[in-house]
Amino acid sequence: MPTPDQIRRAPKVLLHDHLDGGLRPGTVVELARATGYSQLPETDSDKLGIWFREAADSGSLERYLETFSHTVGVMQTREALVRVARECAQDLAEDGVVYAEVRYAPEQHLAGGLSLEEVVEAVDEGFREGERLARENGRRIRIGALLTAMRHAARALEIAELANGYRDRGVVGFDIAGAEAGYPPTRHLDAFEYLKRENNHFTIHAGEAFGLPSIWQALQWCGADRLGHGVRIIDDIEVRDDGSVRLGRLASYVRDKRVPLELCPSSNLQTGAAASYAEHPIGLLRRLHFRATVNTDNRLMSNTSMSREFEHLVDAFAYTLDDLQWFSVNAMKSAFIPFDERLAMINDVIKPGYAELKSEWLFQQTASTSGSSGPVG
Repeated sequence: MPTPDQIRRAPKVLLHDHLDGGLRPGTVVELARATGYSQLPETDSDKLGIWFREAADSGSLERYLETFSHTVGVMQTREALVRVARECAQDLAEDGVVYAEVRYAPEQHLAGGLSLEEVVEAVDEGFREGERLARENGRRIRIGALLTAMRHAARALEIAELANGYRDRGVVGFDIAGAEAGYPPTRHLDAFEYLKRENNHFTIHAGEAFGLPSIWQALQWCGADRLGHGVRIIDDIEVRDDGSVRLGRLASYVRDKRVPLELCPSSNLQTGAAASYAEHPIGLLRRLHFRATVNTDNRLMSNTSMSREFEHLVDAFAYTLDDLQWFSVNAMKSAFIPFDERLAMINDVIKPGYAELKSEWLFQQTASTSGSSGPVG
């Protein structure tokens, strides 16, 4: 089983991470002061970090949503967006993430007078600065943006067109997010049909809270390339008393078609999709060889990172470096960048990185064995 240090150094791939859910508490405090935002519940960064975690863990949807009102509230200027994106790239790189797709909703950052285009360009500038600073610090990371439309609003087609317009300038795809219940993905069919005509990629938040109908619509009506969360596919899988497993038609389709699942264990615990890490569906989905990936969702609210997510899974399921490599390769296979670039990341970065970690273990074992052996006659 890998150590926490090995997990941190392992090359990791992240497909589901919200920009407004990953700010540093100190940055929230400083941006609030700089922009005149006066609604923070705490102005001490340590206390604010605790407040975010407690609010997210409270079981109250209202308190959970309030956390985002504060992060989005301080992300209304160009300077703030550049800084948040830059720090996001640096933080992920420091955690050993080599490729990430970070999503945000441009329509939520217009209160300060920015245009949609200015929001996208500011975030992209921040990501590139963060990549450069990480590289100077001995870390390598590549970040692509996913532009998100809010499913309760009516701007999905506009945001889809925006994503398509910037697809060669840092944006790799599209997403819809927000409450699933009452806001099915089919409300935004025009956006998805447009993206398919443009041969563009998109993922859909589905199967987090609402269940199988949301997954079915996302795939069969909208044509999603990936499922954001998708954890409720477990509702279509029956584990019998004798340990045998029966997959329903939808679960079979998802597995047969290799539909990527953007699973977020810590976040799922907060939203009630699982009672504990040991009971999280990812264990069964891994065993059944679904295209499962591991993600952070909201690093600030869940007090998490990719390394912490992996640590929880190692503790719960006794995963080895081979398992972590499997999740990482799954995610890289499912990324929204060209095939040859995905292949190069897998063969030149991910597999060599895990091979190096395994070789450390082998040499440690050899040294230990050599040290314990007696003299040779």
